[in-house]
Amino acid sequence: MSVPMWVWGAAVVALLGLILIDLILVNRRPHAISVGEAAKWVVFYVGTAIAFGVGVWIFGGPEQAAAFATGYITEYSLSVDNLFIFMIIMSSFAVPAIHQHRVLLIGIMMALVMRGVFIAVGAQAVQQFSWIFWLFGGILIYTAWKFAFSKQESEEYDPNGGLVRLVRKLFPVTDDYHGPRLTVRHEGRRMLTPMFIVIVAIGGADLVFAVDSIPAIFGITQDAFLVFAANAFALMGLRQLYFLLGGLVEKLVYLSYGLAVILGFIGVKLVLHALHENELPFINGGEHVTWVPEINNWVSLGVIVSVLGVTTLLSILKSRRDERSGEITPAPADPEAADTPAR
Repeated sequence: MSVPMWVWGAAVVALLGLILIDLILVNRRPHAISVGEAAKWVVFYVGTAIAFGVGVWIFGGPEQAAAFATGYITEYSLSVDNLFIFMIIMSSFAVPAIHQHRVLLIGIMMALVMRGVFIAVGAQAVQQFSWIFWLFGGILIYTAWKFAFSKQESEEYDPNGGLVRLVRKLFPVTDDYHGPRLTVRHEGRRMLTPMFIVIVAIGGADLVFAVDSIPAIFGITQDAFLVFAANAFALMGLRQLYFLLGGLVEKLVYLSYGLAVILGFIGVKLVLHALHENELPFINGGEHVTWVPEINNWVSLGVIVSVLGVTTLLSILKSRRDERSGEITPAPADPEAADTPAR
C-alpha cells in the first residue's frame, strides 16, 4: 500500500494527540488507576484501533485492513505476555500505585521511538534483502519453541539486569522515591531517583520484546505504515490493560502455548514467503520456489483469533476448576485491591 507522506504525518500527529489527551486527563492528578477507569480506556483505545482499521478498509482495501487487524491482534496478544515482566518490575522496585501509570506511559513512549527505528530499518531490509525473511522466520520459530518448552520469560527475567546495573554504577541513586521526579538534588549533588531506574528497566525490557514482535509483524505485512500503526495502537492500549487485568493475567496459564502456536505459524508463513522470494544460490539454483503455497492475511487472521480464543477459554476453564478444587485462591473482588501499591 503506497502511503503519502501527509498520511504518515497525520498518523504521527494523531498519535501525539492521544498521548497528550492521556497526559492531560490522567496525569494531571496522579492517582491509582481503578479497574473501572482502566476498562474505559481499554475500550477507547480498542475503539480507535477499530476505527483506524475501517479507514484502512475504505482507502486501502479489505486485504490491507486484514493485514492491519492481524498485526494489531498479534502485537496486542504478545503485549499481554509482556505484562508479566512489567508486574515483576513494578513489584521489584515497589513503585507507588499513584505513579505506575506515569512509569508505563514514559516507558511506552520510549518503546514507540525504539520500535519506530527498528521498523524503519526492518522495512528497508525486507525490500533490499530477500534472505531477511529466512532470518525472521528462524527467530520466530525459535521463539515459539522457547514459549512452548522452555522456562517462561517471567521466571528468568532479572529486573536488575545489565542496563540497570550499568546506570546504578555510573550515577548515584537515592534510596527513596521523590514523587514522580526522575532526579533530585541531594546533599549538594544531583542524583537519580528509583523512578528513573524503573523507567530504564521498562525501556530495556521492551527492547528485548521487540526482537520477537518486529519479526512477527513483518511476517504478516511488509507495509511499514501498517507495521508502525499496529505497534502504536497495541502499545498505547497496553498501559490500561496492565491495570485492567492486574493479577488476573496470571490465570491465563495457556497463553504462552497459544503464543507459541501463533509465532510458529507466522514463522512458517515467513519461510514459505522466503521460498517464494528466494535468491539464495544453494536453494533451487537461486530461483523463486513458486509451487509452495502462500498464506494470505485472512487465513492468518482466522488462525490467530481462533488460537487466542481457544487458549483463553481453556485458561478460564482451568482457573475455575482449580478454584473449585482449592488449588488457588480467587482474585479479590474489591477493585480497591488493585490500587494497593506493590511492596
